[in-house]
Amino acid sequence: MSNINPMPREEGFDHTLSLMREGYMYILNRRKSFNSDIFETRLLGQKAICMGGKEAAEVFYDTEKFKRKNAAPNRVVQTLFGKNGVQALDGQAHKHRKEMFMSIMSSEALEKLIHITKRQWEQAVEKWEQLDEVIFYEEAKEIMCRTACEWAGVPVPEDKIIRLTKDLGAMFESPAEIGPAHWLGRNARNRVESWIEGLIEEVRNRNLNPPENTALHKFAWHRDLEGNLLNKKIAAVEVINILRPIVAIAIYINFIALAVHHYPEERKKLESRDEKYAEMFVQEVRRFYPFFPFVAALVKKDFTWKGYKFEEGTLTLLDLYGTNHDPELWENPEVFNPERFAKWEENPFSFIPQGGGDYFMGHRCAGEWITIEVMKVSLDYLANRMEYEIPEKDLSYKMNSMPSIPQSKIVIKNVKRKM
Repeated sequence: MSNINPMPREEGFDHTLSLMREGYMYILNRRKSFNSDIFETRLLGQKAICMGGKEAAEVFYDTEKFKRKNAAPNRVVQTLFGKNGVQALDGQAHKHRKEMFMSIMSSEALEKLIHITKRQWEQAVEKWEQLDEVIFYEEAKEIMCRTACEWAGVPVPEDKIIRLTKDLGAMFESPAEIGPAHWLGRNARNRVESWIEGLIEEVRNRNLNPPENTALHKFAWHRDLEGNLLNKKIAAVEVINILRPIVAIAIYINFIALAVHHYPEERKKLESRDEKYAEMFVQEVRRFYPFFPFVAALVKKDFTWKGYKFEEGTLTLLDLYGTNHDPELWENPEVFNPERFAKWEENPFSFIPQGGGDYFMGHRCAGEWITIEVMKVSLDYLANRMEYEIPEKDLSYKMNSMPSIPQSKIVIKNVKRKM
């Protein structure tokens, strides 16, 4: 036992309130104060290990050491993830379900997604030209909801699109909320799951025939490792696991608008429509601005890492935001600088805005490619294809709001298409 090191420990009975107060900065603040990439604390009444950085990410995504089942708090399951979705699976069950998701990520499917996104942007700009002003975040969510549903093969009556946009948004806006705002997310999930379950039944009864390569079709007919069709409720959860994350890209699109506004020198560079620079800009938005604060897992079995003991069943949080702002990994991490990605050597554990590890075998977000392509289309419109004004308002964003968006949600006025 002589080679076991005492882990830095935050004193006190429980620090859940500190986590809520500090939000994205909670783990990073303590990593700095302890001068350690790992520390022990107590959250939601239980022992928890928090860690960040490239090496921490590497061990966190080792499926021999950590598991995801039952790791997420119930309030997150009831709003963000849904029950028995791919995020909560391990081993062969996770691999098999993940393959279902990756099967709709072909180059042809991504090209179709790009086409749909462009068309939805065109229609949105045409609508905005007739309005005095628009609340950009709400409009971006609607663009993404329309895009997601068409791409996933989910038919939505026009008079239902606003309600569905709000419901899908509530799922990722409410997990960290308390009281009515949180229950709004739970009710939204129940409502959308019930509706999607009905669509799954219609597909299986041959009364609805979505295109074969869409999520609704593939997930409705997907069979588990035993050869059985997925329970219709689980299939519905997984369809929502396509729709909800695409709508959540509205958060990133909101930050694209903010970055284009705050860094006019970068906007000038974008006018060249250099595809490589546009992707660098998008990647820097993903690195710089807050999206997911952290991800959770449970220790699968006792092990020792860097002299620290990890005991079976211990809740462990990996600091996503802090890893993307780690000065050991990023030069001047608090400076917005797309040029850093010109020299960046891609690594699945150092740049983890949507999780790390391997796409196929691990728990890295299957929709990361979708996010990047949709963001590139959105950036082109915001920087090159439309003119607009952003009135002087509070454009700050709170680091203890999860997700974080500018307080005014950005208002744009006098929208005109560029000729």
